This record gives sequence, structure tokens and C-alpha cells, in this order.
Amino acid sequence: MKLSKLFYDRDTCQVAQDLLGKYLVRVQNGIPLVVRIQETEAYVGPMDKACHAYNYRRTARTETLFAPPGTAYIYLIYGMYHCLNFVTEPAGTPCAVLLRGGAARAGIAQMAQNRYGRSPDELTPYQRKNFLNGPGKLCKALSLTKAQNGISLLGDALYLCDRLEDVGLVTPPEDTLPFDILSGPRVGIDYAEEAVAFPWRYQIKP
Repeated sequence: MKLSKLFYDRDTCQVAQDLLGKYLVRVQNGIPLVVRIQETEAYVGPMDKACHAYNYRRTARTETLFAPPGTAYIYLIYGMYHCLNFVTEPAGTPCAVLLRGGAARAGIAQMAQNRYGRSPDELTPYQRKNFLNGPGKLCKALSLTKAQNGISLLGDALYLCDRLEDVGLVTPPEDTLPFDILSGPRVGIDYAEEAVAFPWRYQIKP
């Protein structure tokens, strides 16, 4: 079953932790591309200087952060990499969770084409190791750009679910095992003053 609006309409740091182990489904040309979420970061606009909408800063870029919970917020960094975020908390409160890392579970051939223009068998060990371990890599593998900014995560093109059975697949046994969560400071936010130290980066413990 798809995660509902109520899942996102909660404390952002809690949502960021609860997303770990969930599945992100991106349907491209009728093919479900599925990623198990392994790393997230929370951004809480009202008081977080690392958030684009810190102190309710409202611009053309940040407008999506004020949308209802369960909306996709996608932006471009360094003029070349897209980042996918999930809008959280009530509409009008600019908060979101950044998807930082994941593991491919279905549609791997299409994701390999999106990332490298080649089949999975043709990937080098380096490419396999670094397939989905970054927000820009994830968006490229899933063919997500600013064109999808603002779409609902409650529809059929891009959504999240608890189990692979929810999309007609089989959940691997290793995905059903309990896991611990590691937390620590977020990365790439040296400008954010005291917010640099907030332990709002979450990942499944290896």
C-alpha cells in the first residue's frame, strides 16, 4: 500500500527516520524503478539555516516546500545535479526530507541506462559501488528532474510503499530484517552556522 498523506504530515525528523527501509517507486515508460531507501536528511525550514526556506523564505524555488505534505520537491544544485525531497508537516510549513542514498530493487536495467547509458552487466565495479549513493545519482538513475517538481507522492508516477509486494514484486529476505539507525550531522551545509551540527542525517547501519 502506498504511504498516505498522513505519513508525511508529521515531525520531519521522525519521517526521515521512518523512511529508511521504505521503497521509492518511479514509473518510467510503464516500468517500475524501485529503490530501497537507505539514507535521508531532514530539513526544518522555520528554524533550520540549512533549509532553502529558512525562516519561511518564500521564492519561486522554495514555493514547493510550502505545498501539502506528500509532495515531491526537486531542485538543481551546481547547475547539473537534481535532488529529490519529500515535503513534510502541514501545508505552509516549509519542511522536507532529502533522499540521500538507496539500493536498487527493481528496474535495474533501466536505471543503469539512465545513469551510464549501458546495461548492468557492462558496469565497472566502481560504477556498481557508486550506483545510488548520492542524491544526484539517485535522481539520474530514476530520470527525475525539475519537470517532476511539485508532483504528488500519492499518485501513480512517483510514490512510496512499505513492501515490494505492494508493486507486485517479492521483498528480499534481507529487507525484512530489523536494522539500527545511525544519525549524525548533514553534509555540504558549511554555510548553515549552528545548523551544521544538527544530527539530522539518518542511515541504515551497515
